[in-house]
Formats: sequence, C-alpha cells, structure tokens
Amino acid sequence: MYFLVLGTDAPGKSDVRLRTRPQHRAYLRDPDGHPVKVHLGGPTLSADGETMNGTLLVVEAGDIGDVDRFVADDPYSRAGLFARVEVRPWAWSLGTPETTR
Repeated sequence: MYFLVLGTDAPGKSDVRLRTRPQHRAYLRDPDGHPVKVHLGGPTLSADGETMNGTLLVVEAGDIGDVDRFVADDPYSRAGLFARVEVRPWAWSLGTPETTR
C-alpha cells in the first residue's frame, strides 16, 4: 500500500533543516529496521522556488502505523523540524513505482 507524507516545517527552523538534512537523507535511503520503502521524496519550496519549507514523500508500507512510526523516527521529526505532518493512503494511478527507481 502506498502513502503520501507531507511535512510542513515550523517557522524559524531552517537551521534545523540544514543541520539535520544529511541524516534525514541517509535515513530515507536506509530506514534501519522500518518496513517502509521510500519511492519518491524531496523538499517542498516556498513561492520563490528556492526556500525549503517542508517535505513530500511517497512511501510503500503494510499499514499507516508503519508509516507513522517511520516518520516519528525520521531525524527531522526527532529534531522538531515539523509543525505538522500528514500521512494519507494514496492510490498510485499515474506512472508506476517501477519507473521511478
């Protein structure tokens, strides 16, 4: 089952994002014990197209609880970067996961 994860940065936390970004990126590539596979991901941007202000992920997992635990263990979450995180089940209907690898 696929899920969309949308994290919105808390105001004034750009230093937290920059400091923890290497650990966050490593975690997404090797989630150490989590049954979650990240298919797509990247930062969301403000209207200027340059300032990172959140995170968007498309992940695959057995259930939403697995995704919630995965997000809670993300270095960004542990560092208090996000003001809000939304996890939604998602039906992949345009393109296929196989073409994104």
